[in-house]
Amino acid sequence: MSTIRSLQLPEGVRSGILTTARGRFAILEAQPARGVPHRRPALLIHGYTGSKEDFLPILEPLAAAGRTVVAVDLRGQYQSPHAACRAGYAADAMVADVLALADAIPREAGVHLVGHSMGGLIARDAALQRPAGLLSLTLLGSGPGAIGGQRAESLRQVLTVLDPAAGMVPDDLEHLRAMVRFAWHYQHEPQARADGADEHVIAFLRERALRTCPVSLIVLARYLLSCPDRTSQLADLVSRGLPAMVVYGENDDAWPPDVQDLMARQLGAERTCIPGAAHSPAIEAPVTTASSLTAFWNAAERRQPTVHACGRGHRRPAAGTAASPS
Repeated sequence: MSTIRSLQLPEGVRSGILTTARGRFAILEAQPARGVPHRRPALLIHGYTGSKEDFLPILEPLAAAGRTVVAVDLRGQYQSPHAACRAGYAADAMVADVLALADAIPREAGVHLVGHSMGGLIARDAALQRPAGLLSLTLLGSGPGAIGGQRAESLRQVLTVLDPAAGMVPDDLEHLRAMVRFAWHYQHEPQARADGADEHVIAFLRERALRTCPVSLIVLARYLLSCPDRTSQLADLVSRGLPAMVVYGENDDAWPPDVQDLMARQLGAERTCIPGAAHSPAIEAPVTTASSLTAFWNAAERRQPTVHACGRGHRRPAAGTAASPS
């Protein structure tokens, strides 16, 4: 049995494939339990080493407000196909993927874009490159640029192990996969057990780690360590009308809460600090996170014409969706 099934998908959430102009991507899609979607859809982008399942606790409550919600595996992550070469994991390629995903979601007038952690940096760059078609941007546990502190040190350790030549990604994928397996069995799995994770969660984390392309781990680690601060450019976009929100846990250990708070103020964006949460509010405080997103999205939509269920806003299946990925 697939470990995704062991995570017990809610009744209103299904796994599938979204076909875009840039290829096929694994998704989780949530629909309202009753009626048809009458609000604008949302696209959720995960962070480094993450996947669509990082949003699983909030998908159903977000959809319950009347919208289609799609969480995606980025290229090379978990169940999405790997890139043909390392350039496919560069920041500009990831931005192009996100824009293609947004285009592939059926909608009448725009999509809400959410990026968690590294996904927030990519979502931000996607908004800067092409704001048309975006109804709002939410940065979830994400900062203004390169990550620092202990998280940065952990990324440097990843590069020391996987990319000791400092910039020369090895061509031997089997060697890289062997190193990832070694790290999982001797470091990450023991840590997960020490943290008290359930066996079915450990099984899922194992499968995700071993199915993720190791080259993407190298390229995206470098991106996180060198990503430029584009707060001023994004602030200009917000001032011209793009609704933006910064959401972070009060105990975030990636970008410190005060850094994210300052970024929100500089952007002129709404900001929400989630009590009791750390770096993953969607998992650690799903009720508060979902309600914050829903309120923000509804407010953004009030600036746009409403699409009623009896009109052109009737339910359409997501473009290119199919059965659960293997």
